[in-house]
Amino acid sequence: MKLWGGRFTKEENQLVHNFNASISFDQKLYRQDIEGSIAHVTMLARQEIISEEDREAITEGLQGILRDLESGTLTVTPEYEDIHSFVESQLTERIGEAGKRLHTGRSRNDQVALDMKLYTRDEIDELDSLVRGLLKVLVDMMEKNLDTYMPGFTHLQKAQPITLAHHLGAYAEMFFRDLSRLHDIRERMNYCPLGAGALAGTTYPLEREYTASLLGFYGATLNSMDSVSDRDYLIELLSALSVISMHLSRFCEEIIIWNTNEYRFVELDDSYSTGSSIMPQKKNPDIAELIRGKTGRVYGALVSLLTTMKGLPLAYNKDMQEDKELTFDAIDTVKGSLALFTGMISSMSFRKDVMEQSAKNGFTNATDAADYLVNRGVPFRDAHGIIGRLVLLCIERGCSLDELPLEEYRKVSPVFEEDVYSAISMENCVRRRVTAGAPGQDAMRRAIAVYRQRLAVQEDSLEKTKQQA
Repeated sequence: MKLWGGRFTKEENQLVHNFNASISFDQKLYRQDIEGSIAHVTMLARQEIISEEDREAITEGLQGILRDLESGTLTVTPEYEDIHSFVESQLTERIGEAGKRLHTGRSRNDQVALDMKLYTRDEIDELDSLVRGLLKVLVDMMEKNLDTYMPGFTHLQKAQPITLAHHLGAYAEMFFRDLSRLHDIRERMNYCPLGAGALAGTTYPLEREYTASLLGFYGATLNSMDSVSDRDYLIELLSALSVISMHLSRFCEEIIIWNTNEYRFVELDDSYSTGSSIMPQKKNPDIAELIRGKTGRVYGALVSLLTTMKGLPLAYNKDMQEDKELTFDAIDTVKGSLALFTGMISSMSFRKDVMEQSAKNGFTNATDAADYLVNRGVPFRDAHGIIGRLVLLCIERGCSLDELPLEEYRKVSPVFEEDVYSAISMENCVRRRVTAGAPGQDAMRRAIAVYRQRLAVQEDSLEKTKQQA
């Protein structure tokens, strides 16, 4: 049963087997393991290390195992140490002696390094697709809310008027950076470790570049020790997943706040909310809260793997087996979070009237009122003080700057005229902000055009990468 049993005279202690075995989680790699094995034997036959007949038998056997696993007629069983020994044992059972030649010129060290790279690459492509799907929803929402006015915040205090499109655009920027990070990781990791052996290569005349090309890699790795002990790409991926989770968590925090009775900016769809077992009036933002909570779980995976790797000498050490459960869980967590978050925001509705009124009541147009005075020759520092006094007066009277009578303005400064109300309207406050990155409609339309172009370019780029692979 054990691939390494020849040197041993005693059976492995069952507790040792259980502690050492990885099949309970690395069976997730079955497809990549078979894909890598088919490429490996194809190269072995090309190099005349095994016969063409053996290659054909091994390939057909592996394809049969894959079909049976995916159809459910074959199940991975726990008596095997890992997915590699399971596949090889099944193969030998099916095709006989030829199956024993599968592992020629290969170690489990470079085999698992390959499997994990293939799996990670596939998952990055899925994550890329999910982030792009979220971005498409965000950009569509931006286009529909160019004139949805709301308060912008600093320190959770109302600051200046913006639009919902502008607020959503801030998150679009974050998720575009996430896409860029995923792309960078994929580019950097896309070199094939197969053929590195246990740590020092092999004496067989392997053609590693050919194997790499069969599997869609840019080429073969250049150092066999690093090939089997590199987990940088997983640490980078967990870091990128942590940042994605952080961005989702920040957005969820705002949705949770906006959903409160005190804000009432949004109404979550019933399908993305839950109720209370005792309080019949409750409609809770559980999905947003869970996504926010799962961020800590993803952070934990990153810190765990960094800690595992920090003291390991070259080359392979069994500690590295800890990378898989952490990575699998973090990937699944972020994929689930992205899918649920996209559904949640695409189905929620915005209370545009409440958002605009909140901007007015929060004196977000105070800076524009000061600018009104500056444009009429009042020094900014004096204008700042004048508007501060008017805000204080509004607070005492329980009104907004828009509602304060002109005679009260003129008591503080004779510079004010009737046109002050136009100058401090939400529409004009936002419309005049036309610099790149600002919330004015022209600036936002330019940003949306750039975002749509980026999405189109990235979609084309990913499609070309898949075709090359």
